[in-house]
Amino acid sequence: MSDRIENLYAAIAARSGNALAGWRAGEGVDNALFLASVRSWHALLSAQAGRNFALFLEDSIEFGAALLGAWHAGKTIWLSADTLPASCAALRGAVDGFLGEFPADLAPLQAAPGAATAAAAAALAALDPDMPALVVFTSGSTGAAQAIPKKLSQVASEVATLEELFGARIGAADVLATVSHQHIYGLLFKVLWPLASGRAIHATSIVYPEELLHAMAAGPCMLVASPAHLKRLPAHLDWSPAAAMLRGVFSSGGPLAADAALATGALLGQVPTEVYGSSETGGIAWRRRRDAGDDAWQPFPTVAWRINEEDGTLAVRSPHLPDDDWFALADRVAATGGGFRLLGRSDRIVKIEEKRVSLGAMEAALLASGLAAEARVALCEPVPGERQRLAAFVVPADSGRALLEQQGKQALNARLRAVLAGVVDAVALPRRWRYLEQMPVNAQGKVTVAALLALLGDERPRFPLVRELANEDGRVLLEITAPARLRYFDGHFDVAPILPGVVQVDWAIHYGRQYFDLPAQFKSMSQLKFQQVIGPEKPVQLELAYDAAKHSLRFSYSSAAGQHSGGRVALGGCDG
Repeated sequence: MSDRIENLYAAIAARSGNALAGWRAGEGVDNALFLASVRSWHALLSAQAGRNFALFLEDSIEFGAALLGAWHAGKTIWLSADTLPASCAALRGAVDGFLGEFPADLAPLQAAPGAATAAAAAALAALDPDMPALVVFTSGSTGAAQAIPKKLSQVASEVATLEELFGARIGAADVLATVSHQHIYGLLFKVLWPLASGRAIHATSIVYPEELLHAMAAGPCMLVASPAHLKRLPAHLDWSPAAAMLRGVFSSGGPLAADAALATGALLGQVPTEVYGSSETGGIAWRRRRDAGDDAWQPFPTVAWRINEEDGTLAVRSPHLPDDDWFALADRVAATGGGFRLLGRSDRIVKIEEKRVSLGAMEAALLASGLAAEARVALCEPVPGERQRLAAFVVPADSGRALLEQQGKQALNARLRAVLAGVVDAVALPRRWRYLEQMPVNAQGKVTVAALLALLGDERPRFPLVRELANEDGRVLLEITAPARLRYFDGHFDVAPILPGVVQVDWAIHYGRQYFDLPAQFKSMSQLKFQQVIGPEKPVQLELAYDAAKHSLRFSYSSAAGQHSGGRVALGGCDG
Protein backbone atom coordinates (compact mmCIF):
# COMPACT_ATOMS: atom_id res chain seq x y z
CA MET A 1 0.00 0.00 0.00
CA SER A 2 1.40 3.39 -1.00
CA ASP A 3 0.93 6.52 1.11
CA ARG A 4 0.11 9.84 -0.52
CA ILE A 5 3.03 12.24 -0.89
CA GLU A 6 1.02 15.07 0.70
CA ASN A 7 1.09 13.20 4.02
CA LEU A 8 4.33 11.27 3.56
CA TYR A 9 6.14 12.52 6.67
CA ALA A 10 3.32 11.40 8.98
CA ALA A 11 3.01 8.10 7.12
CA ILE A 12 6.71 7.29 7.59
CA ALA A 13 6.52 8.43 11.22
CA ALA A 14 3.67 5.95 11.76
CA ARG A 15 5.87 3.08 10.58
CA SER A 16 8.37 1.38 12.87
CA GLY A 17 11.35 3.61 13.56
CA ASN A 18 13.62 0.58 13.19
CA ALA A 19 12.28 -0.31 9.74
CA LEU A 20 14.63 0.30 6.83
CA ALA A 21 14.36 3.47 4.79
CA GLY A 22 17.38 2.45 2.74
CA TRP A 23 20.97 1.29 2.46
CA ARG A 24 24.11 3.44 2.48
CA ALA A 25 27.58 1.90 2.00
CA GLY A 26 26.25 -1.48 3.11
CA GLU A 27 24.72 -0.11 6.31
CA GLY A 28 21.00 0.18 6.95
CA VAL A 29 19.39 3.61 7.39
CA ASP A 30 16.24 3.31 9.47
CA ASN A 31 13.12 5.45 9.40
CA ALA A 32 14.05 7.26 12.62
CA LEU A 33 17.35 8.45 11.13
CA PHE A 34 15.68 9.42 7.85
CA LEU A 35 13.02 11.51 9.62
CA ALA A 36 15.69 13.21 11.73
CA SER A 37 17.38 14.27 8.51
CA VAL A 38 14.05 15.58 7.16
CA ARG A 39 13.65 17.71 10.27
CA SER A 40 17.20 19.07 9.94
CA TRP A 41 16.57 20.20 6.37
CA HIS A 42 13.21 21.63 7.40
CA ALA A 43 14.82 23.64 10.19
CA LEU A 44 17.54 24.94 7.87
CA LEU A 45 15.17 26.01 5.11
CA SER A 46 12.50 27.45 7.37
CA ALA A 47 15.07 30.07 8.33
CA GLN A 48 15.83 31.01 4.70
CA ALA A 49 14.20 33.83 2.77
CA GLY A 50 12.97 33.16 -0.74
CA ARG A 51 11.01 30.25 -2.18
CA ASN A 52 13.05 28.73 -5.01
CA PHE A 53 16.07 26.54 -4.25
CA ALA A 54 18.21 24.33 -6.49
CA LEU A 55 19.01 20.93 -4.98
CA PHE A 56 21.80 18.55 -5.98
CA LEU A 57 22.81 15.59 -3.82
CA GLU A 58 24.31 12.30 -5.02
CA ASP A 59 22.96 10.35 -2.05
CA SER A 60 19.36 9.36 -2.85
CA ILE A 61 18.35 8.89 0.80
CA GLU A 62 19.67 12.30 1.83
CA PHE A 63 18.14 13.79 -1.31
CA GLY A 64 14.73 12.41 -0.31
CA ALA A 65 15.10 13.88 3.17
CA ALA A 66 16.15 17.29 1.79
CA LEU A 67 13.26 17.31 -0.67
CA LEU A 68 10.67 16.47 1.97
CA GLY A 69 12.14 18.96 4.44
CA ALA A 70 12.15 21.68 1.79
CA TRP A 71 8.52 21.06 0.86
CA HIS A 72 7.45 21.28 4.49
CA ALA A 73 9.35 24.58 4.70
CA GLY A 74 7.27 25.87 1.78
CA LYS A 75 10.10 25.78 -0.76
CA THR A 76 10.01 24.93 -4.46
CA ILE A 77 12.88 22.66 -5.51
CA TRP A 78 14.62 23.08 -8.86
CA LEU A 79 16.25 19.90 -10.15
CA SER A 80 19.49 20.25 -12.07
CA ALA A 81 20.80 17.20 -13.92
CA ASP A 82 24.39 18.19 -13.05
CA THR A 83 26.55 20.92 -11.55
CA LEU A 84 28.40 21.92 -14.71
CA PRO A 85 29.19 25.64 -15.04
CA ALA A 86 26.55 26.22 -17.75
CA SER A 87 23.85 24.55 -15.64
CA CYS A 88 24.79 26.55 -12.56
CA ALA A 89 24.83 29.78 -14.54
CA ALA A 90 21.31 29.10 -15.81
CA LEU A 91 20.05 28.39 -12.30
CA ARG A 92 21.75 31.37 -10.69
CA GLY A 93 19.25 33.84 -12.11
CA ALA A 94 16.21 31.69 -11.29
CA VAL A 95 16.65 30.52 -7.70
CA ASP A 96 17.07 32.13 -4.30
CA GLY A 97 19.73 29.70 -3.14
CA PHE A 98 21.52 26.40 -3.65
CA LEU A 99 21.38 23.22 -1.58
CA GLY A 100 23.73 20.27 -1.33
CA GLU A 101 26.76 19.68 -3.51
CA PHE A 102 26.92 22.65 -5.86
CA PRO A 103 30.30 24.40 -6.34
CA ALA A 104 31.54 26.35 -3.33
CA ASP A 105 31.23 29.74 -5.08
CA LEU A 106 27.43 29.29 -5.04
CA ALA A 107 27.51 28.96 -1.23
CA PRO A 108 25.32 25.83 -1.13
CA LEU A 109 23.53 25.13 2.14
CA GLN A 110 23.91 21.81 3.96
CA ALA A 111 21.74 20.61 6.82
CA ALA A 112 23.63 19.87 10.00
CA PRO A 113 22.83 16.45 11.53
CA GLY A 114 20.72 16.81 14.64
CA ALA A 115 19.87 20.44 13.90
CA ALA A 116 16.22 19.85 14.80
CA THR A 117 14.58 17.81 17.52
CA ALA A 118 11.78 15.29 17.27
CA ALA A 119 9.47 17.89 18.78
CA ALA A 120 9.76 19.83 15.53
CA ALA A 121 7.75 17.09 13.86
CA ALA A 122 4.57 18.64 15.20
CA ALA A 123 5.03 21.50 12.72
CA LEU A 124 5.16 19.14 9.73
CA ALA A 125 1.48 19.04 8.86
CA ALA A 126 0.09 17.61 5.63
CA LEU A 127 1.29 19.43 2.53
CA ASP A 128 -0.96 21.49 0.26
CA PRO A 129 -1.58 19.51 -2.97
CA ASP A 130 -1.57 22.76 -4.95
CA MET A 131 1.83 23.92 -3.73
CA PRO A 132 4.47 24.55 -6.44
CA ALA A 133 6.70 21.61 -5.52
CA LEU A 134 9.19 21.18 -8.36
CA VAL A 135 10.78 22.66 -11.41
CA VAL A 136 12.24 19.96 -13.65
CA PHE A 137 13.99 20.26 -16.99
CA THR A 138 13.43 18.53 -20.30
CA SER A 139 16.39 16.44 -21.43
CA GLY A 140 17.37 18.47 -24.49
CA SER A 141 16.93 15.46 -26.79
CA THR A 142 14.88 17.57 -29.25
CA GLY A 143 16.45 20.98 -28.59
CA ALA A 144 17.32 23.28 -25.69
CA ALA A 145 16.23 22.13 -22.22
CA GLN A 146 13.06 23.79 -20.91
CA ALA A 147 12.00 24.38 -17.29
CA ILE A 148 8.75 22.60 -16.33
CA PRO A 149 6.96 23.56 -13.07
CA LYS A 150 4.97 20.87 -11.24
CA LYS A 151 2.44 21.05 -8.43
CA LEU A 152 2.68 18.54 -5.60
CA SER A 153 -0.59 16.92 -6.68
CA GLN A 154 0.92 16.04 -10.07
CA VAL A 155 3.83 14.25 -8.41
CA ALA A 156 1.56 12.54 -5.86
CA SER A 157 -0.73 11.28 -8.61
CA GLU A 158 2.17 9.71 -10.51
CA VAL A 159 3.45 7.91 -7.43
CA ALA A 160 -0.02 6.56 -6.61
CA THR A 161 -0.44 5.34 -10.19
CA LEU A 162 2.89 3.47 -10.12
CA GLU A 163 1.90 1.60 -6.98
CA GLU A 164 -1.56 0.83 -8.39
CA LEU A 165 -0.11 -0.60 -11.60
CA PHE A 166 3.05 -2.34 -10.43
CA GLY A 167 3.10 -2.51 -6.63
CA ALA A 168 1.53 -5.94 -6.19
CA ARG A 169 3.88 -7.47 -8.76
CA ILE A 170 6.97 -5.96 -7.14
CA GLY A 171 6.00 -6.71 -3.54
CA ALA A 172 8.59 -6.14 -0.81
CA ALA A 173 11.79 -5.34 -2.66
CA ASP A 174 14.77 -3.02 -2.31
CA VAL A 175 15.19 -0.40 -5.05
CA LEU A 176 18.39 -0.44 -7.11
CA ALA A 177 19.04 2.11 -9.85
CA THR A 178 21.52 2.94 -12.55
CA VAL A 179 19.89 6.35 -13.14
CA SER A 180 20.04 9.64 -11.27
CA HIS A 181 17.20 11.01 -9.15
CA GLN A 182 18.06 14.48 -10.51
CA HIS A 183 15.72 13.71 -13.43
CA ILE A 184 11.96 13.19 -13.07
CA TYR A 185 12.12 9.47 -13.96
CA GLY A 186 14.72 8.70 -11.31
CA LEU A 187 13.03 11.01 -8.81
CA LEU A 188 9.73 9.14 -9.06
CA PHE A 189 10.96 5.55 -9.36
CA LYS A 190 14.09 5.72 -7.21
CA VAL A 191 13.05 8.05 -4.40
CA LEU A 192 9.39 9.05 -4.05
CA TRP A 193 7.66 5.77 -4.96
CA PRO A 194 9.93 3.74 -2.62
CA LEU A 195 9.43 6.23 0.23
CA ALA A 196 5.66 6.17 -0.24
CA SER A 197 5.49 2.37 -0.41
CA GLY A 198 8.03 1.58 2.30
CA ARG A 199 10.62 -0.01 -0.01
CA ALA A 200 14.28 0.45 0.93
CA ILE A 201 16.34 2.79 -1.28
CA HIS A 202 19.98 2.24 -2.17
CA ALA A 203 21.68 5.59 -1.65
CA THR A 204 24.00 5.47 -4.66
CA SER A 205 23.45 4.74 -8.33
CA ILE A 206 25.22 1.63 -9.57
CA VAL A 207 27.64 2.11 -12.44
CA TYR A 208 29.47 -1.17 -13.03
CA PRO A 209 27.67 -4.36 -14.16
CA GLU A 210 29.64 -6.42 -11.64
CA GLU A 211 28.42 -4.18 -8.82
CA LEU A 212 24.88 -4.39 -10.12
CA LEU A 213 24.97 -8.18 -10.25
CA HIS A 214 26.26 -8.39 -6.68
CA ALA A 215 23.69 -5.92 -5.33
CA MET A 216 20.79 -7.63 -7.09
CA ALA A 217 21.79 -11.05 -5.82
CA ALA A 218 21.77 -9.83 -2.20
CA GLY A 219 17.99 -9.96 -1.81
CA PRO A 220 14.59 -9.24 -3.39
CA CYS A 221 14.91 -6.11 -5.53
CA MET A 222 13.58 -4.02 -8.38
CA LEU A 223 15.86 -2.33 -10.91
CA VAL A 224 15.34 1.20 -12.25
CA ALA A 225 17.45 1.64 -15.38
CA SER A 226 17.77 3.45 -18.68
CA PRO A 227 17.85 1.93 -22.18
CA ALA A 228 21.52 2.90 -22.44
CA HIS A 229 22.37 0.69 -19.46
CA LEU A 230 20.11 -2.24 -20.29
CA LYS A 231 21.32 -2.69 -23.85
CA ARG A 232 24.92 -2.91 -22.59
CA LEU A 233 24.48 -5.60 -19.93
CA PRO A 234 27.41 -7.97 -20.53
CA ALA A 235 26.15 -11.41 -21.56
CA HIS A 236 29.32 -13.15 -20.37
CA LEU A 237 28.44 -12.58 -16.69
CA ASP A 238 26.33 -15.16 -14.84
CA TRP A 239 23.17 -13.19 -14.02
CA SER A 240 21.25 -16.17 -12.61
CA PRO A 241 21.79 -15.27 -8.89
CA ALA A 242 20.53 -11.76 -9.62
CA ALA A 243 17.62 -12.99 -11.73
CA ALA A 244 16.47 -15.17 -8.83
CA MET A 245 16.03 -12.06 -6.67
CA LEU A 246 14.71 -9.62 -9.27
CA ARG A 247 11.03 -8.72 -8.92
CA GLY A 248 10.87 -6.22 -11.77
CA VAL A 249 12.94 -3.98 -14.01
CA PHE A 250 11.88 -0.60 -15.37
CA SER A 251 13.17 1.40 -18.32
CA SER A 252 12.35 4.95 -19.33
CA GLY A 253 13.95 8.11 -20.66
CA GLY A 254 14.12 6.93 -24.27
CA PRO A 255 13.20 4.06 -26.58
CA LEU A 256 14.40 0.55 -25.72
CA ALA A 257 14.78 -1.51 -28.89
CA ALA A 258 12.81 -4.75 -29.01
CA ASP A 259 15.93 -6.93 -29.28
CA ALA A 260 17.49 -5.17 -26.27
CA ALA A 261 14.30 -5.61 -24.22
CA LEU A 262 14.09 -9.32 -25.00
CA ALA A 263 17.84 -9.81 -24.46
CA THR A 264 17.47 -8.19 -21.03
CA GLY A 265 14.62 -10.58 -20.28
CA ALA A 266 16.81 -13.53 -21.26
CA LEU A 267 19.62 -12.38 -18.97
CA LEU A 268 17.60 -11.21 -15.97
CA GLY A 269 14.49 -13.38 -16.22
CA GLN A 270 12.36 -10.20 -16.39
CA VAL A 271 11.49 -8.37 -19.59
CA PRO A 272 11.68 -4.64 -18.71
CA THR A 273 8.53 -2.68 -18.06
CA GLU A 274 8.97 0.33 -20.33
CA VAL A 275 7.34 3.62 -19.35
CA TYR A 276 6.45 6.23 -21.97
CA GLY A 277 6.02 9.86 -20.98
CA SER A 278 7.86 13.15 -20.75
CA SER A 279 8.91 15.79 -18.25
CA GLU A 280 5.88 17.85 -19.29
CA THR A 281 3.21 15.11 -19.21
CA GLY A 282 4.49 12.69 -16.62
CA GLY A 283 3.84 9.00 -17.25
CA ILE A 284 1.41 8.23 -20.07
CA ALA A 285 1.62 4.53 -20.87
CA TRP A 286 3.59 1.33 -20.32
CA ARG A 287 4.41 -1.96 -22.02
CA ARG A 288 6.19 -5.24 -21.34
CA ARG A 289 7.02 -6.93 -24.63
CA ARG A 290 6.10 -10.56 -25.30
CA ASP A 291 7.99 -10.71 -28.60
CA ALA A 292 9.76 -8.49 -31.13
CA GLY A 293 6.48 -7.51 -32.80
CA ASP A 294 4.76 -6.50 -29.57
CA ASP A 295 5.10 -2.71 -29.70
CA ALA A 296 1.74 -1.54 -28.31
CA TRP A 297 1.56 0.82 -25.34
CA GLN A 298 -1.11 0.51 -22.63
CA PRO A 299 -2.25 3.89 -21.21
CA PHE A 300 -2.06 4.44 -17.47
CA PRO A 301 -5.51 4.05 -15.87
CA THR A 302 -5.61 7.75 -14.96
CA VAL A 303 -4.73 8.92 -18.50
CA ALA A 304 -7.35 9.77 -21.11
CA TRP A 305 -6.06 9.97 -24.69
CA ARG A 306 -7.18 10.77 -28.21
CA ILE A 307 -5.68 11.12 -31.68
CA ASN A 308 -5.70 14.42 -33.53
CA GLU A 309 -7.43 13.74 -36.84
CA GLU A 310 -5.43 16.40 -38.69
CA ASP A 311 -1.94 15.06 -38.15
CA GLY A 312 -2.34 11.83 -36.18
CA THR A 313 -0.64 13.19 -33.06
CA LEU A 314 -1.46 12.16 -29.51
CA ALA A 315 -3.23 14.32 -26.93
CA VAL A 316 -3.61 13.35 -23.26
CA ARG A 317 -5.48 14.50 -20.18
CA SER A 318 -4.55 13.29 -16.70
CA PRO A 319 -3.95 14.33 -13.09
CA HIS A 320 -0.22 14.27 -13.92
CA LEU A 321 -0.79 17.55 -15.79
CA PRO A 322 -1.19 21.02 -14.25
CA ASP A 323 -4.86 21.39 -15.33
CA ASP A 324 -7.77 19.50 -16.91
CA ASP A 325 -7.05 20.65 -20.46
CA TRP A 326 -5.95 18.32 -23.24
CA PHE A 327 -2.17 18.38 -23.73
CA ALA A 328 -1.05 17.99 -27.35
CA LEU A 329 2.13 16.01 -27.94
CA ALA A 330 4.28 15.92 -31.05
CA ASP A 331 4.23 12.11 -31.12
CA ARG A 332 2.23 10.52 -33.94
CA VAL A 333 0.34 7.36 -32.93
CA ALA A 334 -1.97 4.69 -34.30
CA ALA A 335 -4.65 3.02 -32.21
CA THR A 336 -4.21 -0.70 -31.55
CA GLY A 337 -6.55 -2.65 -29.28
CA GLY A 338 -6.93 -0.69 -26.07
CA GLY A 339 -3.73 1.28 -26.61
CA PHE A 340 -1.55 2.75 -29.33
CA ARG A 341 1.67 2.41 -31.29
CA LEU A 342 4.19 5.22 -31.62
CA LEU A 343 4.93 6.29 -35.20
CA GLY A 344 7.50 9.06 -34.69
CA ARG A 345 7.41 12.75 -33.90
CA SER A 346 5.66 15.37 -35.99
CA ASP A 347 7.64 18.28 -34.57
CA ARG A 348 10.81 16.94 -36.15
CA ILE A 349 9.83 18.57 -39.42
CA VAL A 350 12.40 20.92 -40.93
CA LYS A 351 12.49 22.91 -44.14
CA ILE A 352 15.36 22.43 -46.60
CA GLU A 353 15.12 24.69 -49.65
CA GLU A 354 11.41 25.16 -48.83
CA LYS A 355 10.89 21.38 -48.77
CA ARG A 356 9.26 19.94 -45.64
CA VAL A 357 11.38 17.05 -44.38
CA SER A 358 10.54 14.60 -41.60
CA LEU A 359 13.64 13.68 -39.64
CA GLY A 360 11.73 10.84 -37.99
CA ALA A 361 10.79 9.36 -41.37
CA MET A 362 14.42 9.50 -42.46
CA GLU A 363 15.56 7.73 -39.30
CA ALA A 364 12.88 5.06 -39.75
CA ALA A 365 14.05 4.45 -43.33
CA LEU A 366 17.68 4.10 -42.23
CA LEU A 367 16.70 1.54 -39.59
CA ALA A 368 14.49 -0.35 -42.04
CA SER A 369 17.44 -0.71 -44.42
CA GLY A 370 19.04 -3.30 -42.15
CA LEU A 371 22.32 -1.41 -42.37
CA ALA A 372 21.76 0.72 -39.25
CA ALA A 373 21.24 -0.45 -35.67
CA GLU A 374 20.60 3.13 -34.49
CA ALA A 375 20.14 6.33 -36.46
CA ARG A 376 19.60 10.02 -35.73
CA VAL A 377 19.28 12.86 -38.23
CA ALA A 378 19.82 16.43 -37.08
CA LEU A 379 19.83 19.90 -38.56
CA CYS A 380 23.38 21.29 -38.65
CA GLU A 381 24.21 24.63 -37.11
CA PRO A 382 23.47 27.34 -39.71
CA VAL A 383 26.43 28.74 -41.65
CA PRO A 384 26.05 32.33 -42.92
CA GLY A 385 25.51 32.39 -46.68
CA GLU A 386 24.88 28.64 -46.95
CA ARG A 387 21.63 26.69 -47.08
CA GLN A 388 20.59 24.51 -44.18
CA ARG A 389 22.08 21.04 -44.15
CA LEU A 390 21.33 17.77 -42.42
CA ALA A 391 23.73 15.38 -40.74
CA ALA A 392 23.14 11.66 -40.16
CA PHE A 393 24.56 9.82 -37.16
CA VAL A 394 24.51 6.03 -37.54
CA VAL A 395 25.52 3.08 -35.39
CA PRO A 396 25.96 0.45 -38.14
CA ALA A 397 24.29 -2.95 -37.88
CA ASP A 398 26.47 -5.99 -38.62
CA SER A 399 25.78 -5.74 -42.35
CA GLY A 400 26.54 -2.02 -42.36
CA ARG A 401 29.71 -2.56 -40.36
CA ALA A 402 30.88 -5.21 -42.82
CA LEU A 403 30.27 -2.86 -45.76
CA LEU A 404 32.11 -0.05 -43.96
CA GLU A 405 35.14 -2.24 -43.25
CA GLN A 406 35.30 -3.86 -46.69
CA GLN A 407 34.45 -0.95 -49.00
CA GLY A 408 34.83 2.17 -46.87
CA LYS A 409 32.74 5.10 -45.76
CA GLN A 410 31.83 6.34 -49.24
CA ALA A 411 30.25 3.00 -50.11
CA LEU A 412 28.09 2.98 -46.99
CA ASN A 413 27.21 6.65 -47.55
CA ALA A 414 26.02 5.80 -51.07
CA ARG A 415 23.90 2.86 -49.91
CA LEU A 416 22.19 4.88 -47.19
CA ARG A 417 21.70 7.91 -49.41
CA ALA A 418 19.98 5.60 -51.91
CA VAL A 419 17.69 4.40 -49.12
CA LEU A 420 16.77 7.99 -48.22
CA ALA A 421 16.26 8.95 -51.86
CA GLY A 422 12.94 7.13 -51.64
CA VAL A 423 11.89 9.23 -48.65
CA VAL A 424 13.08 12.80 -49.34
CA ASP A 425 14.09 14.96 -52.28
CA ALA A 426 17.77 14.97 -53.22
CA VAL A 427 18.20 18.51 -51.88
CA ALA A 428 17.38 17.22 -48.38
CA LEU A 429 19.76 14.27 -48.28
CA PRO A 430 22.27 14.47 -45.40
CA ARG A 431 25.52 16.18 -46.40
CA ARG A 432 27.47 14.88 -43.42
CA TRP A 433 27.63 11.35 -42.08
CA ARG A 434 29.09 10.03 -38.84
CA TYR A 435 29.42 6.32 -38.09
CA LEU A 436 29.60 5.61 -34.38
CA GLU A 437 30.21 2.68 -32.08
CA GLN A 438 27.48 4.05 -29.84
CA MET A 439 25.33 7.15 -29.55
CA PRO A 440 26.58 9.79 -27.10
CA VAL A 441 24.26 9.82 -24.08
CA ASN A 442 24.04 11.92 -20.94
CA ALA A 443 23.56 10.74 -17.37
CA GLN A 444 19.85 10.12 -18.01
CA GLY A 445 20.60 7.92 -21.01
CA LYS A 446 19.39 10.57 -23.45
CA VAL A 447 20.91 11.37 -26.83
CA THR A 448 20.89 15.16 -27.09
CA VAL A 449 21.06 17.26 -30.23
CA ALA A 450 23.98 19.23 -28.78
CA ALA A 451 26.02 16.06 -28.17
CA LEU A 452 25.41 14.88 -31.72
CA LEU A 453 26.33 18.19 -33.32
CA ALA A 454 29.52 18.31 -31.24
CA LEU A 455 30.69 15.26 -33.21
CA LEU A 456 30.76 17.37 -36.38
CA GLY A 457 33.50 19.68 -35.22
CA ASP A 458 36.33 17.83 -36.98
CA GLU A 459 36.46 15.45 -39.92
CA ARG A 460 39.19 13.64 -38.04
CA PRO A 461 37.96 13.69 -34.43
CA ARG A 462 40.28 14.82 -31.65
CA PHE A 463 38.11 13.65 -28.77
CA PRO A 464 36.42 10.38 -27.80
CA LEU A 465 32.80 9.41 -27.50
CA VAL A 466 31.86 10.16 -23.90
CA ARG A 467 29.18 8.83 -21.57
CA GLU A 468 28.86 10.20 -18.05
CA LEU A 469 28.63 7.38 -15.48
CA ALA A 470 28.85 9.30 -12.21
CA ASN A 471 29.13 12.92 -11.12
CA GLU A 472 29.52 13.69 -7.45
CA ASP A 473 31.26 16.26 -5.31
CA GLY A 474 34.86 16.50 -6.53
CA ARG A 475 34.68 13.27 -8.57
CA VAL A 476 33.51 12.37 -12.07
CA LEU A 477 33.49 8.98 -13.82
CA LEU A 478 33.26 8.91 -17.62
CA GLU A 479 33.17 6.08 -20.13
CA ILE A 480 35.25 7.07 -23.14
CA THR A 481 35.74 5.32 -26.46
CA ALA A 482 38.46 6.50 -28.85
CA PRO A 483 37.08 6.19 -32.42
CA ALA A 484 39.22 4.37 -34.95
CA ARG A 485 39.31 7.55 -37.06
CA LEU A 486 40.86 9.57 -34.23
CA ARG A 487 43.57 11.78 -35.69
CA TYR A 488 45.99 10.84 -32.89
CA PHE A 489 46.07 7.21 -34.03
CA ASP A 490 47.74 8.29 -37.28
CA GLY A 491 51.29 6.90 -37.27
CA HIS A 492 51.00 5.64 -33.68
CA PHE A 493 51.24 2.86 -34.84
CA ASP A 494 50.18 1.59 -38.28
CA VAL A 495 49.98 -2.09 -37.36
CA ALA A 496 48.37 -1.72 -33.93
CA PRO A 497 47.17 1.84 -33.17
CA ILE A 498 47.46 2.96 -29.56
CA LEU A 499 46.37 6.15 -27.84
CA PRO A 500 49.41 8.33 -27.08
CA GLY A 501 50.09 9.06 -23.43
CA VAL A 502 50.21 12.81 -24.02
CA VAL A 503 46.66 12.62 -25.44
CA GLN A 504 45.47 10.74 -22.35
CA VAL A 505 46.81 13.53 -20.16
CA ASP A 506 45.33 16.20 -22.44
CA TRP A 507 41.89 14.56 -22.31
CA ALA A 508 42.05 14.33 -18.51
CA ILE A 509 42.71 18.07 -18.26
CA HIS A 510 40.14 18.86 -20.98
CA TYR A 511 37.31 17.03 -19.21
CA GLY A 512 38.56 18.22 -15.85
CA ARG A 513 37.98 21.79 -17.03
CA GLN A 514 34.48 20.85 -18.16
CA TYR A 515 33.50 19.52 -14.75
CA PHE A 516 35.63 21.52 -12.30
CA ASP A 517 36.72 25.13 -11.92
CA LEU A 518 40.41 24.48 -12.62
CA PRO A 519 43.07 27.21 -12.52
CA ALA A 520 44.23 28.23 -15.99
CA GLN A 521 47.96 27.64 -15.42
CA PHE A 522 49.50 24.16 -15.77
CA LYS A 523 52.25 23.69 -13.19
CA SER A 524 53.53 20.13 -13.10
CA MET A 525 52.83 16.40 -13.45
CA SER A 526 53.50 13.69 -10.88
CA GLN A 527 52.84 9.99 -10.24
CA LEU A 528 52.44 9.45 -13.99
CA LYS A 529 52.20 5.76 -14.96
CA PHE A 530 51.27 4.01 -18.22
CA GLN A 531 50.56 0.35 -17.54
CA GLN A 532 48.45 -0.90 -20.46
CA VAL A 533 47.80 0.50 -23.91
CA ILE A 534 44.46 1.94 -24.96
CA GLY A 535 43.35 1.02 -28.46
CA PRO A 536 40.60 2.21 -30.78
CA GLU A 537 36.91 1.40 -30.19
CA LYS A 538 37.59 -0.06 -26.73
CA PRO A 539 35.59 1.60 -23.93
CA VAL A 540 37.60 2.59 -20.86
CA GLN A 541 36.63 4.50 -17.74
CA LEU A 542 38.24 7.85 -17.00
CA GLU A 543 37.98 8.82 -13.34
CA LEU A 544 38.71 12.43 -12.40
CA ALA A 545 39.05 13.69 -8.83
CA TYR A 546 39.77 17.33 -8.01
CA ASP A 547 41.20 18.64 -4.75
CA ALA A 548 40.24 22.30 -4.87
CA ALA A 549 42.33 23.20 -1.83
CA LYS A 550 45.51 21.90 -3.47
CA HIS A 551 44.53 22.73 -7.07
CA SER A 552 45.32 19.10 -7.87
CA LEU A 553 43.57 16.95 -10.49
CA ARG A 554 44.00 13.19 -10.20
CA PHE A 555 43.08 11.00 -13.18
CA SER A 556 43.06 7.32 -13.98
CA TYR A 557 42.07 5.24 -17.01
CA SER A 558 40.84 1.70 -16.33
CA SER A 559 38.73 -1.10 -17.82
CA ALA A 560 37.86 -4.71 -17.16
CA ALA A 561 41.45 -5.46 -18.17
CA GLY A 562 42.74 -3.39 -15.22
CA GLN A 563 44.54 -0.09 -14.85
CA HIS A 564 45.71 1.56 -18.08
CA SER A 565 47.25 4.80 -16.84
CA GLY A 566 47.02 7.52 -14.23
CA GLY A 567 48.66 10.52 -12.71
CA ARG A 568 48.25 13.82 -10.93
CA VAL A 569 48.24 17.32 -12.46
CA ALA A 570 49.19 20.37 -10.39
CA LEU A 571 47.74 23.63 -11.63
CA GLY A 572 48.42 27.30 -11.02
CA GLY A 573 48.22 28.25 -7.36
CA CYS A 574 49.27 24.82 -6.08
CA ASP A 575 51.81 24.87 -3.25
CA GLY A 576 53.51 21.66 -4.08
